[in-house]
Amino acid sequence: MSFNKNQAAFFQTLKLSLPSYNSLVDEIADILEISIDSAYRRIRGEKLLDFAELEILFNRFNVSVDTFFNLHSNSILFQGNQNDYQENSFMNWMEDVYAQLNLVNSFSKKHIYWLVKDMPPFHHYYHAELAAFKFFFWRKSILFTESLKESKYSIKDNLYGQFAEITQKILKAYHKIPTTEIWNIEGINSTLRQIELYHEMGIMTSTEDTIFLYNCMLEVIDNLEKMAEKGRKILPSHPEIEGADYNFFVNEFIIGDNTFFATMDEKKVTYLNHSVIYFHGTSDPSFNDAMFRNLDNLIKKSTQISIIGEKDRKQFFNKLRKKVVVRINALPIEEA
Repeated sequence: MSFNKNQAAFFQTLKLSLPSYNSLVDEIADILEISIDSAYRRIRGEKLLDFAELEILFNRFNVSVDTFFNLHSNSILFQGNQNDYQENSFMNWMEDVYAQLNLVNSFSKKHIYWLVKDMPPFHHYYHAELAAFKFFFWRKSILFTESLKESKYSIKDNLYGQFAEITQKILKAYHKIPTTEIWNIEGINSTLRQIELYHEMGIMTSTEDTIFLYNCMLEVIDNLEKMAEKGRKILPSHPEIEGADYNFFVNEFIIGDNTFFATMDEKKVTYLNHSVIYFHGTSDPSFNDAMFRNLDNLIKKSTQISIIGEKDRKQFFNKLRKKVVVRINALPIEEA
């Protein structure tokens, strides 16, 4: 393959990362600050890119030099954000989640897959109080937000308010994307343990709040079961709004790792979880093809309980409810 053909192939790779309604030539002309005609010449390989232009495109599209030269190596380029230990770190994280969901939604044919270790964050957001608790926990114990260092959690403090707008945007964006989740019975353990731990440490200000959050978890489980039964996403606050397809699989042999995988037209992206809430993503074709084959194999070896499998579905969600009820019953009677 000649150098010019490599360049033309490189631009075709960049095109896959754009929403279907975006014009590649317009994007290149705007990014490189050149005319439409000059952009066309570069895209066709008639005009070679210089090093300054390559650097701009690598940074803008988060691709590696291997992509340009059509090299095949063992290196895989990931990109993403990390905790910067600033007061607004969590809001930045929420806005990044929203941006990623919007990117997926910008494609006509899309689907997301979640290999569940911990219940996907979106399901917590259906209840303001449960969402507020998760936000508090993440900020205090994961992001180490300085202002929360000595703080305790109380429902009456309304810690949800400052994140209400972005949370609803995330929920509505997630609601539109067809989704497949691969679960295990351990999927709700992390949230239950966080509630339990904060109660034991005295960070929860009242047993009533602890019980309230456990009851929120029961309602979340109820909603998950309804979505699995219908095979559609449901917003409890707006059940009249039709949601995207929702596929629920159970694999009792594999505990997931919170891998988040998205297909967008011909493009695939893998997001790997790190530092509890953060994700690093890659659009590396060979890596994503291998990841997709792995997910497909896991799905084939899992039990589908969405739409079909009523008996298995009821048994699975009853097991989840039992985990919550056991914790409620374990609370000291004199505190309740």
